[in-house]
Amino acid sequence: MADSAADALTNKRALWRQRAYEAPLDTLNPAWASAFRDDGHWPFFERLRAEDPVHWTPDSSYGPFWSITRYDDIMAVDTNHQVFSSAKGIGLSPKASVLPPDARLDETAGESPSPSFIGMDPPEHDIQRKTVSPAVAPTRLHDMAPQIRERAGLILDSLPIGEPFDWVDLVSKELTTMTLATLFDFPFEERRKLTIWSDTMTTAPGHGPAETWTDRRRMLAECREYFIRLWDERVNAEPAGDLISMLTHGPQTRDCTMDEYFSNVTLLIIGGNDTTRNTISGSVFALNRYPDQYDKLRADPSLIPSMVSETIRWQTPLSHMARVATQDFEFKGKTIREGDRVVMWYVSGNRDESAIENPEAYLIDRPRPRQHLSFGYGIHRCVGNRLAELQLTIIWEEILKRFPEIRLLEEPRRSYSVFIKGYDEMKVVIPRRN
Repeated sequence: MADSAADALTNKRALWRQRAYEAPLDTLNPAWASAFRDDGHWPFFERLRAEDPVHWTPDSSYGPFWSITRYDDIMAVDTNHQVFSSAKGIGLSPKASVLPPDARLDETAGESPSPSFIGMDPPEHDIQRKTVSPAVAPTRLHDMAPQIRERAGLILDSLPIGEPFDWVDLVSKELTTMTLATLFDFPFEERRKLTIWSDTMTTAPGHGPAETWTDRRRMLAECREYFIRLWDERVNAEPAGDLISMLTHGPQTRDCTMDEYFSNVTLLIIGGNDTTRNTISGSVFALNRYPDQYDKLRADPSLIPSMVSETIRWQTPLSHMARVATQDFEFKGKTIREGDRVVMWYVSGNRDESAIENPEAYLIDRPRPRQHLSFGYGIHRCVGNRLAELQLTIIWEEILKRFPEIRLLEEPRRSYSVFIKGYDEMKVVIPRRN
């Protein structure tokens, strides 16, 4: 990376650290998309874990909310769905006063508040989750593995040697979108629509595919229309093993409204796309930042499964999930009121010194690599976690067969989001093949 660009980024991070520690604790707000973009969010959580691990932010662009920043406290909230409900939203949404006039909800674009199963509490959650779980069951993953490996090989063999390219676009997006298209039985030649729609759903206009809120509504309306067409096709066909067919024929989902169906589609697109994509990119970034770990991996490829889990922890591709309190509740000496939004900062819990030894370090042979919060905990633990691990394992098995090095050329361009913790662009070069 050019010295001037490196210096500018270092200065930005220093300013975020200053801001995190100079702000009055009683008004401290860790939810800044620009801080995540600059990789400057860490000091906010460092301070909160040390000084106020159950913290109330009275005002922000997302309204007031509690921040839960320590590992054990996050687990306690994530497993107490009786008190901390998912039914009123699982994230931080911009409050109306900070949005432009054209950002109003448009129900025809699938922006009505019908929840997906991740936004439900038992028993509705359990019933709908059970409908799609067979798509990522162990036997299904076993059957998918050879196809994922073949596609990974084709992707890697098509990469330029000795020429700079964007790893996010040519590898991370491509592999995860191929897999997601298979799960949906989505027309393969149009699979990149899934990438565009996913980015549109998770990125504010002006920081992703949509330039304006009007663009965003139009693109989501196209997505909704496309998936309703798939519903109409599958509901009149014999039941099959793809996710759309499972929803159309599932006893608990076949009579759902199109709003409910599209909410589940939205969840599956984001869950099957962004998280794995950003961890694949994060693995390249981490191994370049810690070259001793890259050397260790090359010397012993049997460390790949451990490296995968460590990357998922270290990257934390979804920075948070939120719940809403269903009653007044005393928690760690604080009174959380009924209706308060409670944000579990997974990105902070995965760096909690009191739960994980040397959490800032990236150690691919960490003794307990799967001790992390990146997949959530309790009933809402990511339904596709094993598929994510499978894709990451296979891509690195195939990388090590082919390339002695993937060299990062400059600081990656990170996502502008407090939810998706990922990369928009990552310039690399592969000097040679094995």
